[in-house]
Amino acid sequence: MLETASRERMRRAGSMILLRSFAAWLLILVFAMLNGGFRDAVLLPSLGKPAALVLSGALLSACVLIVAVVLATWLKLDDTARSLSVGSLWLVLTLAFEFGFGRLVQGRSWPEMLEAYTFKDGNIWLLVLVVTFLAPLVALRLRGPRRSAV
Repeated sequence: MLETASRERMRRAGSMILLRSFAAWLLILVFAMLNGGFRDAVLLPSLGKPAALVLSGALLSACVLIVAVVLATWLKLDDTARSLSVGSLWLVLTLAFEFGFGRLVQGRSWPEMLEAYTFKDGNIWLLVLVVTFLAPLVALRLRGPRRSAV
């Protein structure tokens, strides 16, 4: 009986962390959309494509890292496994959104979408994805594991 109650608490805690991770990713998505608008409206006209893509990628990477560090305690990033799990979820959600939105909403072709993964014209999207995956782990390392008081 006690073992069943313990499993149920662990299951609920895991579900809560999953929901919090998803909510944090939605915040990252908002920053990504704002970043894209800023890139298109300000950076591209003033800097040209290569510099705009590099700066935009760096800005988005910084936003992802900031979200991870600020929300590390709320996300309960208290060990490497959990941090990598959150990063994996963020990466999968990002890729699903990127390809789903690109194909279904924007009507882009596969070659057109995959061009973002080639570093062509300064596009550092692959590095942004690496940062997205590793950001929770970086947050854990920067903030250190949190121990709850007994």
